[in-house]
Amino acid sequence: MKILMMTNTYKPFIGGVPRSVETFTEEYRKLGHQVKIVAPNFEGQEEDPNVTRVPALQHFNGTDFSVEIPIPFFLSDLMEEFKPDIIHSHHPFLLGNTALRLASHCEAPLIYTFHTFYERYTHYIPGEDSEAKHRFVNTLVTGYANLCDQIFAPSLSVAKVLQERGVTRPIEVVPTGINVKAISQGNGTDFRISHRIPAEAFIVGFVSRLALEKNLEFLCNAVLPLLELETSVWFVIAGSGPLEEVLRKRFETHSCSQRCSDRILMLGDLKGSELYDFYRAMDVFAFASHSETQGLVVTEAMAGETPVVALDAPGIREVVQDGINGRLLQSENESEFTQALHEFFQLPLSSRKAMGIEAKHMAETLSDEVCAKHALEIYSRAKRISVAARKLESGWEEWLRQVSLEWELLVNLGRATGEAVLGRALVDKAEK
Repeated sequence: MKILMMTNTYKPFIGGVPRSVETFTEEYRKLGHQVKIVAPNFEGQEEDPNVTRVPALQHFNGTDFSVEIPIPFFLSDLMEEFKPDIIHSHHPFLLGNTALRLASHCEAPLIYTFHTFYERYTHYIPGEDSEAKHRFVNTLVTGYANLCDQIFAPSLSVAKVLQERGVTRPIEVVPTGINVKAISQGNGTDFRISHRIPAEAFIVGFVSRLALEKNLEFLCNAVLPLLELETSVWFVIAGSGPLEEVLRKRFETHSCSQRCSDRILMLGDLKGSELYDFYRAMDVFAFASHSETQGLVVTEAMAGETPVVALDAPGIREVVQDGINGRLLQSENESEFTQALHEFFQLPLSSRKAMGIEAKHMAETLSDEVCAKHALEIYSRAKRISVAARKLESGWEEWLRQVSLEWELLVNLGRATGEAVLGRALVDKAEK
């Protein structure tokens, strides 16, 4: 098959969506399929003949995001040359809307992966964050999903949320796969040596983009008391993002971290074997985000035989089994989180290793090969349905379909705006 991936974020931007696009693309190509990627320009990007970059505004609203500048017919040559069998959209706006139009024009089925609870990212939009913004984005995303042929949900709990919000299109649970084999070959001893961490140290590890939606204030407040209580505990963070400097300053000024500063490491972004070594070096992975749809880094840590302490949240509850491969805490309570970490510290090494093995068993069910093959099966089914539908469509009906799409996009925007201003009940009443 010829597969066109369309995403608003891609390398060198670091995050779950670029990782997902890259992982599936690599697996599809291994299995003999052709894949092209469409993404905005990003500073520091590498040239790749299989990636078409569209013009974009850099550092939107002071962030590290790029925002596409819509230019009509910019992708015409790519579409004429590539002729995709499947178009896969990874966002419900910007290039997501472009994906809808391209899919309609070339009569290819459109797949959409719901990667993000966008209402938890509205602080990136200019203006005061509010419930109105949350209603707007939720309505917009639901309407977009209902214009697609097939929805991928990264976890079962996310699929249930989409159904509750009114998504009526077919939904399949398709997580992003992880490279279990590569992670399991990481060398934790080498990592400790290279970063001068004692062999007997207990490492609480964290990997993620350092941003507000990751609940970092809670996480730090829960981990730092453990460092003060136990002098062999280290807190090691990998990642970058808009809160990186805020965290550094916090560690410099916090009374606890001042006494433990030599046991707090912020390493920036780690990639490839160095990241895998870090996963293998950890004794426990701490995670407090509520904004995940899958929690890719959680599963990667588990592939490195690292048990997890996390807050209960969509995407996390599917993989972290309380008391078996980690701790899944139901309430957002800092002292309870600290206590859970301390319990791991006090466990015999043999018990921690047993939980780590259970963690790896869970991760193996989400290998990149398994997830990619599942996605391809759904692609094939969507393609067969699309081909059958096209045979029944006249030229006039094709033109009406494309006009109807533009109308549906306007209606969706209008409904989202109405719900933001008036609320759902009043919009429903007006539509009746």
